[in-house]
Amino acid sequence: MRILLINPNTSRAMTAKIADAARGVAGPGVIVDAVCPSVGAAAIESHTDEIAAAAAVVELIAADRDGSDPADAYVIACFGDPGLDAARELVEVPVIGIAEAAMHLAAVSGRHFGVVTTLSRTLGRARDLVSRYGMERACVSLAATGIPVLDLEETGSLAFETIAASSAEAAASGADVIVLGCAGMADVCAELTARVGVPVVDGVAAAVGMASGMVRMGLGTSKRDEYARPPRAFVAGGPGARGARDVPPRVFAGGPGATSDAPGPSTPPHAAVSTKVFA
Repeated sequence: MRILLINPNTSRAMTAKIADAARGVAGPGVIVDAVCPSVGAAAIESHTDEIAAAAAVVELIAADRDGSDPADAYVIACFGDPGLDAARELVEVPVIGIAEAAMHLAAVSGRHFGVVTTLSRTLGRARDLVSRYGMERACVSLAATGIPVLDLEETGSLAFETIAASSAEAAASGADVIVLGCAGMADVCAELTARVGVPVVDGVAAAVGMASGMVRMGLGTSKRDEYARPPRAFVAGGPGARGARDVPPRVFAGGPGATSDAPGPSTPPHAAVSTKVFA
């Protein structure tokens, strides 16, 4: 089984980190490849960034689907779940957003959960997703730490303490479970659980577990009505597009700790398809 993990921002360091988190829970027989666009948003922290992220998601999935070894499932590693609906139109296999997966798993782990995320300007999108996924009764708090996404490329002690304090406040206010509201927080999940004393859900791990489970169950994306193939083929580019078809995605090949800078082949044949990403 092969899962393609898509980080919609251009950070190589963050892509490598979330790939490690995903591989840690993937289980035997599951290969996790991770990609990020070469051109686009450096971090997803605004509605404008989310447009670029959604375009990146669609292009990277389209490129993988048209390759020689398309993935058995796709995970969108951004808590805004950008491009999720469009991605599901493109393929019949599972496509999982990390916010969707984390909220559903948290609702199974406890009656109530709290979300701890990055900047306060992202809280509106988080509230939208709580409503979309039918979690209004389960979600009892949404908290912003004020930490920019790119500060989480390497989660230092100061960032961890800030996240831990917000998580403890959420637990004190009635959250049985904490949902981490950014893929860049994936590496602090276990330590936070020990610190706060309630289960902490990392959306990357949750989405990989859900995706692999669906593949084993033979469950894919319904092609009836809304998620049927688009009536017109997806064409990259258009007004305002930047980049060219000779700009490849950044690919992080399978294997523990592997990155595009690691020795040996870093770009598997199936991912050699070039892509263009909107700025």
